[in-house]
Formats: sequence, C-alpha cells, structure tokens
Amino acid sequence: MRHIAGLSVSLAALTLAGLAHAESPTITTAPSPDVAGSTAANAVQEVVVVANRSPELLEKVGASVTVLTLPQIRADQELVVSDILARTPGISFNRSGGVGQATSLRIRGAETDQTVVLIDGVKLNDPSSPGGGYNFADLVTGDISRIEVLRGPQSTLYGSQAIGGVVNIITADPTRPFQEDAQIEGGSFGTGYAKAAAGGKDGPLTWRLAGSAYTTSGVSAFDKKFGGKETDGYRNQSLSARLGYEIAPEVSLDLRGLYVQARNRFDGFSTPTFSFGDDSEFGTTRETVAYSGLNFGLLGGRLRNRVAAQYTMTQRSSYDPADAPVAKVFDGRGSNVRYEYQGLIEIAPGWQGRFGAESERSAIAASSPAFDGPGTPPTKADVTINSGYGQLQAEVVPGLNLTGGLRYDDHSTFGGNTTGQASAAWLLNGGATVLRASYGRGFKAPTLYELYSEFGNLSLRPEQADGWDGGVEQKLWDGRIDLQATYFSRDANDQITFVSCFSRVTPQCANGRFGFYNNIQRTETRGVELSGAARPLVGLEFTGNFTALEAKDRSPGAATFGKDLARRPKATANFGASYLWPFKLTTGVAVRYAGSSFDNASNTTRLKTYTLVDLRASYPLGWGLEVYGRVENLADKAYETAFQFGSPGRAGYLGLRAVF
Repeated sequence: MRHIAGLSVSLAALTLAGLAHAESPTITTAPSPDVAGSTAANAVQEVVVVANRSPELLEKVGASVTVLTLPQIRADQELVVSDILARTPGISFNRSGGVGQATSLRIRGAETDQTVVLIDGVKLNDPSSPGGGYNFADLVTGDISRIEVLRGPQSTLYGSQAIGGVVNIITADPTRPFQEDAQIEGGSFGTGYAKAAAGGKDGPLTWRLAGSAYTTSGVSAFDKKFGGKETDGYRNQSLSARLGYEIAPEVSLDLRGLYVQARNRFDGFSTPTFSFGDDSEFGTTRETVAYSGLNFGLLGGRLRNRVAAQYTMTQRSSYDPADAPVAKVFDGRGSNVRYEYQGLIEIAPGWQGRFGAESERSAIAASSPAFDGPGTPPTKADVTINSGYGQLQAEVVPGLNLTGGLRYDDHSTFGGNTTGQASAAWLLNGGATVLRASYGRGFKAPTLYELYSEFGNLSLRPEQADGWDGGVEQKLWDGRIDLQATYFSRDANDQITFVSCFSRVTPQCANGRFGFYNNIQRTETRGVELSGAARPLVGLEFTGNFTALEAKDRSPGAATFGKDLARRPKATANFGASYLWPFKLTTGVAVRYAGSSFDNASNTTRLKTYTLVDLRASYPLGWGLEVYGRVENLADKAYETAFQFGSPGRAGYLGLRAVF
C-alpha cells in the first residue's frame, strides 16, 4: 500500500537547470572556504538578487539574507543542497531516509510548502502534490554557482507560498568565449556522480549546455534499528540548455530549457499487513521546464523591463508491485503556465521603484489506480492567479535605506488577497555596523489538491502570516571578524490541515469520505539567530551559527494547543574551521548539531539530539584540476530526522574537478 511519501515524491533534480535569470546579474563576492557560518567577512559588500528581485547591495537590504558563493559551495563538497542549507541559520530539514527520499526544508519553523524556491528567478512548485510545494530531495549542486536565502514572509514580491521565506538558486554564467568544466565523484553506498558543462560568451551570443548523472544504492528508508535490511536506491539524469542573444543595445533575448528524469525506491506500509517496513515500492519523476524572456531598457536606461513566459510540468508516478495486478498506486501531472512583466525605474539618485504584473495558470490531473474504482476518472482542475505589485526603495539620509511595497493577488477560486512589507537598513560607523529590521505579510493559496481532490474543500481560505525581525551586524578587527544577531517572530493563521472524519461528524464527511482539508491551525514561532566568521590568520577561517527556535501550535480548542510543532528542533548549531596550508592543501572540519524535537503533533514521539562531524580536504593539481575528498558522519552516529526513517552512517567520498 502506498506510503505517504508517495504522495509527494520529489521534483526531479533541477540543479543544472538552465532556467531564466530574472535579471541575469553578474555578481562578484569575497570568497569564503566554508559555509558552516552563513556570513563572509565582506558580506556588507555583497550584491544580492533575492531581496528585491534585482541586484542590490546587501548593505541596503533590511531583510535577513544568507549568501552562499561558489567557493563556499565547492569547499563544502556536499552534492545535496539541503545538506548545505542546513548549515545556515534558521534552517532545518527532515528526510524520509537517504539521498533521494522526500525532503522537507523549514525556514524558521515554517512548513516546507510555505517556502518559495526559485532557480534563476523561475518559481518552482508541483501543483499535483498535496501541499503544492517544492521537494528538496533531488536538488543537487550541479551547475549552481550561488544560493541566496531570504527569511520571513515575502509575499509582496514573491506571491503565494512565501510565508517562511525564499530560496534563490543561481546557476553558472559563461564569462569567456569558450569554457568547459567537469566533475566526477564516487564513494560509499555505491554512490557515483558525473557532471559536464560547456558554454561561452562571445559578442552578443551567450550559450551553455550541461548534463549530469547521479546514482546511489543508498540506505534502507526503513531504519535498520527497527529491522530495515534492504537498500533504497536512487538515480537521476538531467540535461539543460540556454541561449542568450543581445539583439541591440539594451535589448536581449533569453531562451532556456531543461529535462530531468529520476527514479527512487522507498519504504511504505506493505500489504497485506499495512505495517511500515521494507517493501518494493518505487517512484518515477519527469520534469520539463521551458522559458523565454525579453529584456529591454527605456528612458535612456533608467527604466529596465522584462517580459517572460514560463512553463513547468511535473509527472510523478508511484508503484507498489505488491498491489498486483494494479501496481501503480499514484499518477500525477502538474503544470504551470506563467506570464510576467517586471519593471525597475531609477526615480532619482538613491530612489528606485519596482513594479510588475503576473498571471499564472496551474493545472493538475491525478489518480490512484490501485484504489480508484473501475472507470473512476482522474481528478482534473485548474486555477488562475493574476497579480500586481509595487515597491519603493529610498536612501532617505546617507546610510539609511527604507523599502516598502504592496501586492494584490486575485485567485479564481477564493478571490482577492492583499499583502505588504517594509524594511530598513542603517549603515553606521563607516560601514562597520549595520542595523536591520523588516516586517512582512505572507499568504499561501489553497492548492489544487486541497481544493479539488477527493479530500478537497472549496470553502478554504488562504493561509496568512505576519512576521518581523530585527538585528545587527558588526565588523571588528578591520573586517576580519563579522558577527550577526537577529530576533524573529511570525504568527500564522488559517493554516490548512487534513481533518480526519473518524473523530468528528460534519457535512464535509458525507459520501463516505474519511477526511478533508480545512482552515483550523494557528501557529506561532519565535527565535534568535546568531552567526559569525573570523579570519585571524591568512588562510585560516572559523565560522559558526546558532539558532534557538520556539514553534508552537496555537489552534484554539485543539488538543495540540501549546504543543511544539513537529520536527522543529529547539536548537540547531554549526561550526566550521578550514586552513589553507602553504603547500596549497586545504583542510577543514564541519560540525552540525540538531537538538531534540517531536515527530508528531501530539508530542508523544521524540527525535533525539544528534551531532555530526565531517572532515574535508582538497588540493589543486594544476592545469585546472582539483582533487578533493571528505568523510561524512565521522563518528558513525545513528540519527533520525523523521521517526523510523534511516540515515547514512559514516561515509567517504573522493572526487575530481576540472575547469578549462
């Protein structure tokens, strides 16, 4: 029988996604050899895209942002992006087994489907999944050159789902007439990875082709300490292409495409015993992405414009051979067609206006062949969201930047919704001190599955959230020490939850339904994020961060009122140290700590505290070659991020990178 993970089998690997840049910025940053701390010593000089949907100096951004650059990503050596993100403040994740299993990423305790994920400005989600969110299971580093994390409610610029925050993935841009790069890696659990890319920038033409393949025999998704014995393997392959052409000064065309296919085995509730354990279930995913965009300037370049069309389609299927003769237990197809316009105008020195309009049509076709009766048609539905937004940013006095904006969304099922946000960044002491504060409203529209599936409820309202944060960044010792502290708070209302009909009598339970979706949950999160980086000597760096989180259920009258939200550790911490030796060898250690949490809403099943230690090393061979290796989970710690699901033990990997 299908396990719940089968309802949200991952989007395919999108790391090499040649998706469209919202503005295709060229960003230069100070390198940092480790990502355990989210900040670099020169972070105040960073240029970020995610905060305002266009390149902006970080010193002018009032929201809380983490930037991971290519040197940091390479130094970390991880192939799975969720493992890298878990080393940054305020982020935790849960995975239903090893690599390739369903992965939920939480920003400041928000639900995983309350996070917007972008690749080069393109919003990714799967309308056929229950929560409509993004599954991080298949997101590997591949062609990624930069990751930006924006925390807190951000619906003004990013629309539905941006209650927890935004993760913006930026892929590599060619900078020379012709360049190539490749990577190969192998190691424990039968893991193998290969990636190759080529591209160039010559005159008005920019192009890039990339492909990757990843395979692993993995570990048992059903934890071996409970009896799991067989391994649940995973593989994916991807191919991407992009073409840019400068038609005329201030006018350029972008075309992008991506195709990915993936397959994973997972464990579920086996028939006929209906108990969780080893079984032969597996899932397949196919992902298609296409983009076309036109960028042009007006008013002597003071007004920059972008018009774009995007198409994404995800096909997911889950199979259980034990359910023969009908082995397919789920079949889903979700698609998005999105049209958008964005403008950026320079009103006066230090004053900028951003504005735009979007129209998105989402559609699903989903069925459960093993459980639907003969002749039962698939669930088919579609919705349209039309949106408009505007934002003003101004340096009102030297060093003080204020930002404010509003957005209106019109949903074809539930109607209109207005959100807003405001932030301030104040640069003091010649740039050594930055004070930041932000407030934002977020909303999440009911998904097609929540509205129109067999458990659907057309009376659903959008989820709403109000959040704010305030913090300070301080540089010491000529910038060799960088310290940050942030306090954050978010209240969410009308959260949509599945309600069982076994515990209540209601008209929604008519016609034999055993459950339905309803707006019944209210949550409250509070916390503190601390991070720092220090470079006391040339080549030596220490980084670290700590997050204290209180995430509570505040649903009036609920049996879970006052309980901790499931799978949110009360404390997480990271520490990293790296050293570049005089003979060019780089060595490092990374420590990740996750405090205890509860696996269920009733707080009866506890997930224990764990600490993981990784070792890394890399050495340049010359001629554009670099050899690297790492040992993960050095102490062979047994741990769970989800109850009864397994996790990898001690593992070793060796790889080679080449850049030409």
